[in-house]
Amino acid sequence: MTADVGSSAAPRAVPPAGIGSPSAPGAVEPRVVPSGGLRTPAPRPPAPPRVSAPRLTRTLDRFLARYGGRTTAAVRDLTTARTYHYHRDLQLPTASASKINILMALLLTSPWRRLARQTRDDAERMIRFSDNAAADRLYERIGLEAGLARADREFGLRRTYAPAGRCVDLYCWGITRTTASDQVRLIGALAGKRSPLPEKDRERVLRLMANVTPEQRWGISAAACEGDQVSSKSEVSLKNGWLRHVANGRWVVVSVGLIREAGHDYAVAVLTEDSPSMGTGVARVEGAVKRILAAFRGRRGCATAGGQAVLSTIR
Repeated sequence: MTADVGSSAAPRAVPPAGIGSPSAPGAVEPRVVPSGGLRTPAPRPPAPPRVSAPRLTRTLDRFLARYGGRTTAAVRDLTTARTYHYHRDLQLPTASASKINILMALLLTSPWRRLARQTRDDAERMIRFSDNAAADRLYERIGLEAGLARADREFGLRRTYAPAGRCVDLYCWGITRTTASDQVRLIGALAGKRSPLPEKDRERVLRLMANVTPEQRWGISAAACEGDQVSSKSEVSLKNGWLRHVANGRWVVVSVGLIREAGHDYAVAVLTEDSPSMGTGVARVEGAVKRILAAFRGRRGCATAGGQAVLSTIR
């Protein structure tokens, strides 16, 4: 049995302006023509680095060995289709990350514009503030685990299972078991063009995830590009989850979402279990995602559309 699904704040841990101005009236702007009279083609952006799965797995093994417990992770670059899985078949609890799934299941039954005001308010509170009571009401509305299972089939989730029936004093949706690969597939259904949900509803969900309360913006956001005059700033849409097992006092800590930056959209999921404290679980999630995204970005780090780059910040 589990309890204490997170619903409160978690403890935690422009390029310069172009030079020059419009020509004065009557002035003739000079033209520079390369030798031979041919226009020089714009340079192609460098190809994204190849991700060495064995090397990255060894890196994660070394990092996670200090913590113990179980961890699974997956990242898919939706732009290039590069994908990495860590402990691909491991199923762990979703905790409050399942609230994304609940909202997407709801939107399969009714578009956002047709939802009643109270239902919209519940959806916003469930995602932005991780409100458990709001999640309970929406979970009932979609038909409990049967409704979630129907939605999972629509979204192509093959290894995600919610417990049957109602639970007393426990949030059953929070002990749904899933894989990181399924969670990445779900995020892909939000961010990709091929989805059972219309574009406006997908954008709505991602916007709510991009505006979670600041106290809950830990997790995969640790791998975001910081952004300054030479680097691109990532846009992060996420939903975190945390719960404490009653039986052994150990923590489940997960983080799922989308990291968008110049030229790449990364669907990301990191799930952990059996941490001695929530803070330890957060450290495991953030350390893992930073190492995975560093491998995806390669030596160029957080590159801008203009070709400049800085290395990703490790916080």
